Amino acid sequence: MKSLNIPIDAPFNENQRAWLDGFVAGLKSSDWSNSSSESVHNANNLKTLEILFGTQTGNAEGLANDAATLAKTRGYLANVRELDSIDMEYLANVENAIIIVSTYGEGEMPDNAGIFWDSLVSESAPRLEALSFGVLALGDTSYDEFCQAGKLIDTRLEQLGAMRTSVRIDCDVDFEEPAANWLDLAIPDMGTSLNETSKMNSSSNGKENIDEAPPSWNRKNPYQTYLKENRLLSASGSAKEIRHIGVNIANSGITYEAGDSLGIMPVNSSYLVEEIIKILGVNQDYSLEGTDESLSGLLSTKYEIMTPSKDLIYEVERHASNTGLSSAIANKETLDTFLWGLDTLDLLKLLKDFHFSPEQFIKLLRPLQHRAYSISSSFKSFPEEIHLTVAAVRWTYDDRIHNGVASTFLADQNSGETTNGVFLLPNKNFRVPKDDSVPMVMVGPGTGIAPFRAFLQEREERGAKGMNWLFFGDQHRKYDFLYEQELGQMSDTGLLTRLDLAFSRDQKEKIYVQNRMLENSYSLFKCLEEGGHFYVCGDASKMAKDVDRALFEVIKHQGSFTDEQTTDYINLLKKEKRYLRDVY
Repeated sequence: MKSLNIPIDAPFNENQRAWLDGFVAGLKSSDWSNSSSESVHNANNLKTLEILFGTQTGNAEGLANDAATLAKTRGYLANVRELDSIDMEYLANVENAIIIVSTYGEGEMPDNAGIFWDSLVSESAPRLEALSFGVLALGDTSYDEFCQAGKLIDTRLEQLGAMRTSVRIDCDVDFEEPAANWLDLAIPDMGTSLNETSKMNSSSNGKENIDEAPPSWNRKNPYQTYLKENRLLSASGSAKEIRHIGVNIANSGITYEAGDSLGIMPVNSSYLVEEIIKILGVNQDYSLEGTDESLSGLLSTKYEIMTPSKDLIYEVERHASNTGLSSAIANKETLDTFLWGLDTLDLLKLLKDFHFSPEQFIKLLRPLQHRAYSISSSFKSFPEEIHLTVAAVRWTYDDRIHNGVASTFLADQNSGETTNGVFLLPNKNFRVPKDDSVPMVMVGPGTGIAPFRAFLQEREERGAKGMNWLFFGDQHRKYDFLYEQELGQMSDTGLLTRLDLAFSRDQKEKIYVQNRMLENSYSLFKCLEEGGHFYVCGDASKMAKDVDRALFEVIKHQGSFTDEQTTDYINLLKKEKRYLRDVY
């Protein structure tokens, strides 16, 4: 076969050239010499599709990769990039793009899309008349600002002159099927498949050399396993119940990295299920009309009955004649206050002269979703199990103990008892530094310590020499110092270079991790200047915001920067993947 070379001045970008180099190498190893010229011609004429994603937990990135796979089978050169890697000058020259973005918190952009959004809404943003686009938005209808990030990007691109070729789709938590259907329509077949031009020869015996694929465990097909360990971390006297959970994954084919999370398919409280069925006025073995599934089974594993859905709230208000609920429902903050601590059973008890039929009730519920927990172990240290650090949520309302869904489901399981299914949730945006020599600063109060226990194990297994600095805190040192013995051993060996503690209630003035950051401003800024990576894990609503503000102050004052220069510095940290968050 005649040798093929890609000219230096050929009009290909870096990704296109990389693909073509691989494509030509594949041709050289095949017997397709008769069709090689036509194949290269097809590759040169492939249409480029930019697939841009913004994600907090990895769902949008997973869909972006699915979209790229589909696009390649339909004759496109597909580039998958996160939104924050795209500058406006580059975007102005893009012709075809699909944007897949989730919404974080109360209508906010995910962490790897914030810089992109700021540039998109700036006064200097260019016109985008050359761009044809479609937006796939991910969200959760339990939040008021459902899919807000996707809606904002979709609207702004149109304002800048871009042409919408696919109507935006807003996906709820059950996003897989509608997202797949949308992508099928948004990526039309161009008639040339990359798969067709990159096939390899069959083996000499006429059979394809295909390794058996590992099992694909996911939300729809979770891995059924059992707990290897369940022990209490918090001491007697703590206001919290924190547990160390070990989940068996031996022989599952599951591999994970420090920074990943584990999805838990929970089972609702049996007491809650039984009491709701009583209120509905049917027997425990009642089967819904037209189905073979019992109402008890559906309420146990298929539907959310802890947190009332919006549809249920509005229907109860319509029939309950409850002045408190009726007066609160018009205002979000007032409604949140009214509903604080209430579960679905509490809400149903507001009904006096009206009862839902089981069929009516089921239609008002949301599907029961998995709960994600940051993995607190390294695969290199524990290849046959996954560790979790779980805060069991329990509270009392109206003289009845209420329980969190997954947290108490796990907390109340004994070692050896089966789970309802688990699956891996990779988080490629939250990883230990590739360079083992750079400093690593971790801020993880409470159960936020989970991924950093994994990070430290990972660095120990790799023999990393870089500085490891942990900020940890909770309420009381005596009761709430999670993994105290382990952290002490890590300090003794030199693995944990520095440990700064903040126990808020051990003194009159409350001290938090952000206070310790400010106290150590000089050393913290020095770490960043030396190429250090800064990580945060924990509560998004308050702690993460407080830490972000503290980091801003540290950089501003130690660098003698203006506010604008400080923002630019932090944005550079984010672009370089040196300021990373796992917040919830």
